[in-house]
Amino acid sequence: MRMTNRIMENNSLYNINNNKILQDKLSTQMSTTKKLTRPSDDPVTAIRALRLRTSVSELTQYYEKNAPDADSWLSITEGALSTNAEVLTDLVKKAGKAANKEKRVEDLNILLQEMKTLRNEYYSTGNVDFAGRYVFTGYRTNTTLTFTEEDAAKGDSYNMTEPVKLKDFDTTSYTNMSTLAGLTKSNYNDAKYNKVTEQDVTNSTIHRIRLSYDKLDSAARITIGTATVDAGGNEVFKDIQGIKSAAIQTAASAEAGYQQITAANEAGNVAMAYIPETGELLFSDKAYETLSKAVKDDTEISINYTKSEWEKGDLRPEHYFRSTVTKADGTKTKFNFEADVNDQVIEYDVGYNQTIRVNTMANEAFSHGLNRDIEDLERALSSLQEINATMTDLSRLKKELTEGTADYEKVEKQLDAATKAYNYARENIHTKFENSITSMQGYLDDTNIAVTDNGTRSSRLALISDRLMDQKTTFKTLQSENEDADIAEVTVELTSSKLTYEAALMATGKILQTSLMNYI
Repeated sequence: MRMTNRIMENNSLYNINNNKILQDKLSTQMSTTKKLTRPSDDPVTAIRALRLRTSVSELTQYYEKNAPDADSWLSITEGALSTNAEVLTDLVKKAGKAANKEKRVEDLNILLQEMKTLRNEYYSTGNVDFAGRYVFTGYRTNTTLTFTEEDAAKGDSYNMTEPVKLKDFDTTSYTNMSTLAGLTKSNYNDAKYNKVTEQDVTNSTIHRIRLSYDKLDSAARITIGTATVDAGGNEVFKDIQGIKSAAIQTAASAEAGYQQITAANEAGNVAMAYIPETGELLFSDKAYETLSKAVKDDTEISINYTKSEWEKGDLRPEHYFRSTVTKADGTKTKFNFEADVNDQVIEYDVGYNQTIRVNTMANEAFSHGLNRDIEDLERALSSLQEINATMTDLSRLKKELTEGTADYEKVEKQLDAATKAYNYARENIHTKFENSITSMQGYLDDTNIAVTDNGTRSSRLALISDRLMDQKTTFKTLQSENEDADIAEVTVELTSSKLTYEAALMATGKILQTSLMNYI
C-alpha cells in the first residue's frame, strides 16, 4: 500500500493534536493544582472526591462552627454558675454569723441587708445570655429567667400548679403577741393594755407548705390534690382523701391565719389556712396527720394558685411550673401542659451521630427557696424589731415610775409579757438563721453539681474537638491525595510535552516538504 502525502499529513496532525491536548491537560493541572477538570476524566476518582469533600465539609462545620459555639455556651454557663457558687458561699457565711445569739438586732439587720443584696445578684445572674439567647431558660431562649421591671409592670396574671411532696412541708414557729401590738410608752394606759400579762404570750409550732411566691391573689381559689392533664389539654384535680380544697379558708392576714390554725390545734380539728400575703398554706396538726396518712412520701401533690403582682427579680413561672398566663387584653397562653418543663434539653451536633448537651435548666441552678428564705427572715426580723422597740420603751418607762404604784405594776406585767415575746422572737429568728445555713448549703450543693455537670460536658467537648481536628486532618490529606496534582511531576511532564510538541512540528514540517514529485 502506497503512503500518500495526505495520509502522512493526517497522521501527523492527529498526533500533534493529541500532544496539544495532553499539553493543555497538564497546563490546566498546573494552574488548578487538581488532577481532574471534569468527572469524565476519571469517574472513580471523581466519586471518591465527592465523598471526601462531603466528609471534610461536615467535619469543618463540626470543628469550626458547632464545637466552638457549644464551648462558648458552656463557658458562659460555667461563669454564671461559678458566680452563683461564690454568692451562695458568702450567704452561708453571713447566715452563720447571724446565727450567733450574741448579735444585736441592729447587727442582724445589717447582715440581712447584705444577704438581700447577694440574693439579688444570685437571681440576676440567671439572665445571662449567649448571642441573645438566655442560657438557663430551656427552649424559651428569648425569655428572661426573671421578670424585668418592664415585664413586672404589665400585670400578667399567672395561674400555676406547683408540685410538692411531703418532704417539702416544714414547721414554723408562731408567737402570739397580739395583745402587745402597738403598745408604746405613750399609750400603755389604754384600756386594751390594762390586763396584759405574761400568760397572754404563747408560742406554737405549725405545719405549713411554703409556696414559691408570696403576694398571691386573695380573690382566686387555691386547690390542693393530685392533678392530671386530660386529652383536651385541661387540668383535672382530684381531692386527697380527708383533705378537701373547699375546706381551705383564706386568711385576711398572716396573723389571722396563724391564730386560726393555733385554735384548730387546741381543739384537735382538721383545718387549713391559706395566706396569700405570705404565700403559705398552713395545716393544723390533725390536717397534716391526715395528709401524711393519705399520701406516700414520693406522691406528687399539686397546689394550684394565682399571682398577678410581680416584682423585678421574681422567677418567671413558665420556666418551672405548668401555668396559664392571662394578659391585660384577656389573651391566654398555656405553658408546659404537653411536656415536662424540665425536659427542654438543647444539644449541638458535634460529630457523626454525636451530640452534646449545652444547657443547664433553671431548676438545676436557681431555686425559689432562697428568696423565700430571705423573706422569712425579713418577717422574723421585723417581728423581733417591733417587740424589741416595745420592750425598750417599757423598760425606760418603768425606770420613770415609782415602784409599788398601780402604773408601775401594770408596766411591769406588760414588760414581762414583752420580754417573753422577745425571747420567743429571738429564738425564732435564731432558728431560722440556723436553718438557712442548711438550706443555703443545699442550694450551694445543687449549684456545685450543676458546675460539675457543665464541666464534664466541657471536658467531653474538648476530647471531641481534638478528635474532630485529627479526623479533619486525615480527611484533608486523603482529599489532597485523591484530587491534588503532583506539581513537580506535572511540571516535568508539561516540559516534556512542550518539547515533544515542538519537535513534532519541526519533524512534520520536514516530512511534508518532500512529495512523490521529488522522485520522478
